Amino acid sequence: MLSLQQQVIDALRTVEDPDLGQDLVTLGMIRDLAVEEKKVTFTLVLTTPACPLQETIKQACVDAIHKQVGADLEVVIQLDAKVTSTRSHDTMLPHVKNIIAIASGKGGVGKSTVAANVACTLAQRGAQVGLLDADIFGPSIPTMLGCEQERPQVEQQGDKKYLIPLKKNGIKLLSMGLLTPADEAIIWRGPMASKALRQLLVDTAWGTLDYLIVDLPPGTSDIHLTLVQAVPITGIVMVTTPQKVALLDATKAIAMFQKPGIDVPIVGVIENMAYFTPPELPNHRYYLFGQRGGEALATQHQIPFLGHIPLLQNIREESDAGISTTWTEEAHPFDAIATALAQQVAICNARLVPIQGVKKVD
Repeated sequence: MLSLQQQVIDALRTVEDPDLGQDLVTLGMIRDLAVEEKKVTFTLVLTTPACPLQETIKQACVDAIHKQVGADLEVVIQLDAKVTSTRSHDTMLPHVKNIIAIASGKGGVGKSTVAANVACTLAQRGAQVGLLDADIFGPSIPTMLGCEQERPQVEQQGDKKYLIPLKKNGIKLLSMGLLTPADEAIIWRGPMASKALRQLLVDTAWGTLDYLIVDLPPGTSDIHLTLVQAVPITGIVMVTTPQKVALLDATKAIAMFQKPGIDVPIVGVIENMAYFTPPELPNHRYYLFGQRGGEALATQHQIPFLGHIPLLQNIREESDAGISTTWTEEAHPFDAIATALAQQVAICNARLVPIQGVKKVD
């Protein structure tokens, strides 16, 4: 006859992670299982602290044990999170589990706003997060996080010097805007900008991170190729507005990342400035730039759609004031989008195939 503990394990084998499609025991999501007469305790290890299905999975475990082992058992489940990764450990950033690049086909679609808010939301959920502003010529992240006048420190580690990223709103932050005067233009050719990005990326003491969010410049340029060639990227998030011209440029950017020889996974599309709701007309939506264009783009290219962000005055005011992570009720779209992104990253990592770096592309 099977022991009570083995019966519990067998019951938990019938519970699948809805995203990953495998049972919790096989996935290694059950830890510290203990069975004492009428009480079962264990820790459920989620693939991300932002898991949107944690209560669903937790209840499924309780139901399975009650149905297959004993309805009178008390089931106590603790929640923990261990962010998954398929990045190979011999990379230049071995302690960074996931590198997520936020991209757009054109400027002005709110890509940096999305990057800053998503990074801070993931950190608020308990993840260890870094944010790299890779827009060498037009860095805006320092303004959004209110640290334009601050400068990163340099630390000697062994025979090499490393930049120490700033810490803001629970994230580690680095930008070219923190290394140069705000009112001076950076006039560099492509190779110099690419070299600067590589140094910001690998000559920084990022430490252990669950997610490194990289805010790319708009378009398709040397910077994008440098990033995907320098380190294995977990995935790209494409930000667009519903406007036709933005969608056309986003399509080109998607084509670049899907080009043979580059082939970086695109883990989601975000539609920014999706609609406007006047405060005096809370039940009305005005689609100033078109309707559901980003959603249609995702469907066309078979890419997950992460959500809509409305055109909100509060988001603009908070970004300009350097407090883009004041968690107001109006900012809730970023919470949902960060959750969806973490979910898609976990699904992407479930391929269980180590991510390889991109070879040099001419």
